[in-house]
This record gives sequence, structure tokens and C-alpha cells, in this order.
Amino acid sequence: MSAPALVPVPPSSAEERKKRRLALIGGSLGNLVEWYDWFVYASFAIYFADSFFPNDNPTTQLMNTAGIFAVGFLMRPVGGWILGRAADRHGRKSALTLTVTMMSVAALLIAVAPTYGQAGYFGALVLLLARLLQGMSIGGEYAASATYLTEASARNRRGLGSSFQYVSMTCGQLLGLGILITMQHTLTTAQLESWGWRIPFLLGALFAVVVFWLRRRLQETDAFKEQSSGDEGHDDSTRGTLKVLWEHRRQAGLVMALTLGGTVAYYTYTTYLTKYLVGSAGMPKTTATLVSFTALALFAVLQPFAGMLSDRIGRRPLLITFAVGCTVGTYPIMTALGSASSYWSALGLSLLALVIVTGYTSINAAVKAELFPTRVRALGVALPYAIANALFGGTAEYVALWFKSNGRESMFFWYVSGCALVSLVTYVLMPDTRHTALSRAEAAADAAAEGKALPVTAPATAPERSAR
Repeated sequence: MSAPALVPVPPSSAEERKKRRLALIGGSLGNLVEWYDWFVYASFAIYFADSFFPNDNPTTQLMNTAGIFAVGFLMRPVGGWILGRAADRHGRKSALTLTVTMMSVAALLIAVAPTYGQAGYFGALVLLLARLLQGMSIGGEYAASATYLTEASARNRRGLGSSFQYVSMTCGQLLGLGILITMQHTLTTAQLESWGWRIPFLLGALFAVVVFWLRRRLQETDAFKEQSSGDEGHDDSTRGTLKVLWEHRRQAGLVMALTLGGTVAYYTYTTYLTKYLVGSAGMPKTTATLVSFTALALFAVLQPFAGMLSDRIGRRPLLITFAVGCTVGTYPIMTALGSASSYWSALGLSLLALVIVTGYTSINAAVKAELFPTRVRALGVALPYAIANALFGGTAEYVALWFKSNGRESMFFWYVSGCALVSLVTYVLMPDTRHTALSRAEAAADAAAEGKALPVTAPATAPERSAR
């Protein structure tokens, strides 16, 4: 008896898997550098706060730098609108390339900004302009990467694929924290406050140049190529317009509501955590930084597992678990963190909080992308998400410091819980988006499975009908 012949893997299947891997790597690495530059500002603020403002009160200096951090978020809706529209009209790849270019320029501006002692408030003005440019870049980056990673993933692995957005975001922050820890052990505090804080911004500008080269070599997603070829039966001039977004205003409202609790919780337990441990728990800066670094490293590892879980059981169970945990758990966790006296106790509490937040971060990119049709998907994700971040995520740290400066720090804990409660109501009422078709090919497969013919003029996606 002859041995059975080996069945070769179809070249198209192998090529498709390779394409998806490259898309995942390219989209994630670019996102990593974008968010490295964004978070480095928050990580190093404790060292450069007195470089741009008068040396009168440390809390006031931090509030000023936190205020500029929040102002950067005000440009995110603008960036979301302009770059989201560009991604829908000219492709996800072109938008991703543009965002990383803008981020490189902004990082370089911060690196060379003069201090208050050198040029008065002119240095703060340069810092502000750089943050506005970063805000615009991030406003487009989130939507472009969320859309790209979701569209480039296999349908039954979109939760997994989109989870790498927060893996790369968190790794960007870890890279910044890792550089901070290294510098803390190689430079004195005086050196860090004098000139050392400029180094990570210079590195960010260089990293962005490398990513620009990488993103130039990415392939466009099939969903966008299908849509741009005219398969959807829509006028090309309507792609990525506010008029089309208005037709999907219910989904836009859902994006804002489901983002509210997640973005406040995320920034509370990431960018604000180090300052909280230093200012409220009285921990040394080096210990607080190490707590943040370790917690975030484990947090990044959790994202793909939660994404895979959502591909099996749906998106809503994870979102609801997050919202319940955040609503009920924020006050006791933050209170305990405020009195944490050791590295291990602070780490355990931080991990508990970030495990809860994982229910949102691991899948929110996929959920938002699955709510919109291809011709307005990037703008639909970008603009409402950016507005919610400008109002709540970007101001979380400033609100926390404001309550602290007024002697009512615990009120901030209730504020975070209230935001999570609003999102909880949204998660309970919204449909699960796991089965949504993102392209005409997926919609045709659904129709074939149900024994129906897909109309020639049918749009490639119809989230309201395909979510089940």
C-alpha cells in the first residue's frame, strides 16, 4: 500500500496568513511608538514640571503640566475628524503613515523646548503646541490602528487581533517607563530634572522615523480595497464624511458611552498611578515607577487572552464584567493604594485594578470598528471616541489632582465609579457585535449560510442587521 499523498497548503492560504501577521506586526509596532511618545510626557512630568513653570508649589506645577496633558486631548477630536476622514477616503495605510510623522515632529519639539529660566513662558508655549500636535496625531492613530487591526484580522479572531492595540499601547508606555527606570539608576535626580528628561523625547523622534519606514510597506486591508473599488454601491464622495456619520449617529453615541468608563479607568490606573503612589501613598519615585512597570507588563500579557475569550463568548460579557468591577471596586482599591506601604501591596492592588480594566481594553477597538460600515468606519471610531477622551480620559488626571488640592481626594474615586456606571448601562443595552460582517465577502458568507442571496447593491456591512 502506498503512502498517502500529502495535501499541500494552498498558496493563497499561506500568503493570507503571512499578510495577517505582517499587518499585525506593522500596525502594532507603529501604535507602540505613537503611544510611547504620548505617555512619556506623563511618565517624566514629575521631573520636568518645574522646568516650564515658576517654582512655587509642586502640586501647582504638576497641575499645570497635567493641564497641558489634558489640552492635548482637545485636539484629538480634530485629529479624529481629519485623519479619520483621510483613512476612509485614502486608506488606513496612508493615515497610519501620516500620524507617526506628526508624532515624530511633536516629540522633537518637546526635546528642544527651552525652560522657564531660559525663555519664560515661551517654553511652556512650545510644550503646549507640541502636545496639540500629539493630540491631533493620536486622535487619528487610535481609529486608524483600531480599524486596520480589526479589518486585517480573520473574522473569528478579530477580538484577538484588535487586542494588540492595547498590547502595543501598553508596551509603548512600558518602553517609556523602562527608559525612566534606567535613567533613575544611572543619573541623579538633579541631572534628570536638568536635562535627562529630554532624552526619551529625542528617542521617540528617532523611533518614529523607523516606524514611518515600516508603515510605508504595509498592505491595505481587503475591506477598504473592496469598498474603494465601488463594490458597495455608494458614491465615493460620501466616504468618511460627517453626513454619513450622522446616518450612524446611534452607533456614534454608543462609542462615546462605552468609552466613558473605560478611558477614565485606564488613565487612572496607568498615567496617574505613579503620581498617586508618590503624592498620596508617600512612596519613593523609583518604587512607584517599578510598581507601574511590573503591573503594566502583566497587563499587556492579559490582553490577547481576553481578546480570544471574546471571540468565543462575545464582547458584552467582558465589557459588563469590567463595568461592574470598576463601579464597585474603584473606591476600595484606590483607598487601599493610598495607604500602601510596600512594593508588593501596591503591585497586588494595581494588578487587581488592571485585570478589571482588561475587560474593556482588550476588545474595545473591535467593538467600535464592528459598529460601522467600511465607508465611515475610521471616522465613526475616531470622532466620538476622541470626544469622549477629550472630555473624560484626558481630564482624569487633572480632576484627580484638583480634588487632591482641595482636600477631597476620595471624591475622585466616586467620579471614576460614576463614569463606569454610565458605561455599564450602555453595555447591558447594546447588542453584541462579534458576528458583524465587516466586508461584502463576509456579508455574502452570512447570506449563503442563511440561504439568502446578497443584493448586488447591498452595502458591504450592515451592523444593525448582521450583529446577532
